[in-house]
Amino acid sequence: MDISVVIPLYNEAESLPELESWIARVMEANGFSYEIIFVDDGSTDRSWDVIRSLAARNPAVRALSFRRNYGKSPALNEGFRRAKGDVVITMDADLQDSPDEIPGLYRMITAEGYDLVSGWKQKRYDPLSKTIPTKLFNATARRVSGIRNLHDFNCGLKAYRNKVVKSIEVYGDMHRYIPYLAKNAGYTRIGEKVVRHQARKYGKTKFGLDRFVNGYLDLMTLWFTSRFGRKPMHFFGLLGSLMFLVGLIAVMAVGFGKLWTMHHGGSYTLVTSSPYFYLALTTMILGTQLFLTGFIGELIVRNSSRRNDYEIETEITRPADEE
Repeated sequence: MDISVVIPLYNEAESLPELESWIARVMEANGFSYEIIFVDDGSTDRSWDVIRSLAARNPAVRALSFRRNYGKSPALNEGFRRAKGDVVITMDADLQDSPDEIPGLYRMITAEGYDLVSGWKQKRYDPLSKTIPTKLFNATARRVSGIRNLHDFNCGLKAYRNKVVKSIEVYGDMHRYIPYLAKNAGYTRIGEKVVRHQARKYGKTKFGLDRFVNGYLDLMTLWFTSRFGRKPMHFFGLLGSLMFLVGLIAVMAVGFGKLWTMHHGGSYTLVTSSPYFYLALTTMILGTQLFLTGFIGELIVRNSSRRNDYEIETEITRPADEE
């Protein structure tokens, strides 16, 4: 099969027939073998009824429905697990992503050798309250992830080699950082394609401004786990040791300061009456706790069943009769 189109959705009953018909026209015009996987994320409107009618009419339509609303990331993850096409295309169900972009995305994967291609809606039909935070968000994501050639990490229109989506796990709200997840899994051939953005035709957006706050928190989580997920002591142990050392030096400085004053006959007070003593002691305690956090993290990693779970690209082995 050439292409799997994975479409997560929530309360998009009005747009689904038009979207399915549009995708089918594009596929047939280009001679692609395909499947459309609708993932209904607990819709409360008639979305599932519409999907069932589409599946009865078009055998390429597959679908699954969550019992309740879990979010876009779980929907994509379940769609990825079921995708069979050589190239997997994701798009939103609100008709803001154009299926006419599918052939170009497919060629970039199959002919130009990309592992992942992300759409870039260079001209957007969104209010400034959405576009300005989006620009700031993407600038931060580029710097943290090191993927400098992407302008829109959160664009729903993306294309992947099948092995990419089988190698990553999209959870929480990590759908915003799928390129970063792919890079961490070893798929570094990441490209971008300028795509057409269309104004929403039906319904209203399902995302609020809180996604930007949550997005930054998720980005920091992803950065930390990618850098120190397998070696937590390298972060917590180093930081804890440095804090303990600073606190110890500070305590010694307070103590030697008092001894110096006593030696020269000056007036002095108890060490415990100095606020610097308590600050230094607190720093030592925090340093010890951080060090122990790293130690516990190492124990968890050591006992994890996935501690030696690595992605192997190719392997050359000797025939059994030569060993």
